[in-house]
Amino acid sequence: MTLSINSWMRALILDAPGHAAIGKKELPAAGPLEVLLRVRMVGLCGSDLNSYRGRNPLVTYPRIPGHEISAEVADIGSAVPEEGRYAVGSPVTLSPYSSCGQCPSCRRGRFHACQFNQTLGVQRDGALTEFIAVPWTKLLVADGLSARELCLVEPLTVGFHAAARGRIEGSDTVLVLGCGTVGLGAIAAARHMGAACVMAVDVDARKLELARRAGADFAIHAGETDVAGRVHEFTRGGPDVVIEAIGTPETFRSAVELVAFTGRVVYVGYAKEHVTYDTRLFVQKELDILGSRNATAADFAAVIEVLRKRTFPLEEIVSKVVGLEEAPGAMEDWAREPASVSKILVEVS
Repeated sequence: MTLSINSWMRALILDAPGHAAIGKKELPAAGPLEVLLRVRMVGLCGSDLNSYRGRNPLVTYPRIPGHEISAEVADIGSAVPEEGRYAVGSPVTLSPYSSCGQCPSCRRGRFHACQFNQTLGVQRDGALTEFIAVPWTKLLVADGLSARELCLVEPLTVGFHAAARGRIEGSDTVLVLGCGTVGLGAIAAARHMGAACVMAVDVDARKLELARRAGADFAIHAGETDVAGRVHEFTRGGPDVVIEAIGTPETFRSAVELVAFTGRVVYVGYAKEHVTYDTRLFVQKELDILGSRNATAADFAAVIEVLRKRTFPLEEIVSKVVGLEEAPGAMEDWAREPASVSKILVEVS
């Protein structure tokens, strides 16, 4: 199939820390096993902000950011098998991770945790362009979801994967520390997986209200109450599963202190400093302490299923929607006042 479009396209390019501008890139073509996508909308997340601010150690410049994608099929490679030959115009999102197929994670079938993963917009150029060519195996068709919903699929999958790592069951009480997008995803996933009780902790009253709407039974304001006291009011000996989605030494320790004996602790946040523990609790409680990275195909499918129910507070998460030409200014404003923004969506085409 031949596209009658210009050979150049617009892209948001991070030339250096603190400098983003709209530039031109050559239009990509779909390789034999690739699909060419027309990008409709891209969500910006904290990693994109850190790339802009020069605080993402994995990024080199220049770099095109963006990995939370709403797109439609524009062209299909000649060797794409029948199961990947979606109709031109089909709405899709995608998994932005790569895998080498050879490292220990890949050999175990856990491709999302590949030792040599390269995420779109981080180690390789991302989706803040008008077109992008991707392997057909990375596509997820999501008929019935809006462009905004498609942009929220990937960030929510990170929380869903954390919940899956916690092996949540119907009798479990679950505590989620942090109600950003990832934490809200973990809350929605815990509810989707049938947890008996879901508790959310944050210092932002607005985020706690979103947590309730996402499925939390109890919302605990860490700045106004004793978290440990409240948690033990709602549980018999502590929650069965604690998901840490903040990334501070204090919350890393709190997860271990709050969880019940023989419980599971899942870390999805990155602590920016070294964390010191009283490791006695690891042994005394016989804890399962788990890391959670990226997401699997099953996590993507679960998020799409939940979003189709229209119960997730998507509109309230989005702080602003801007056009591609406005995106550099929006990133500059965000860097000045990071706490003022939850999610920026960029309309590309």
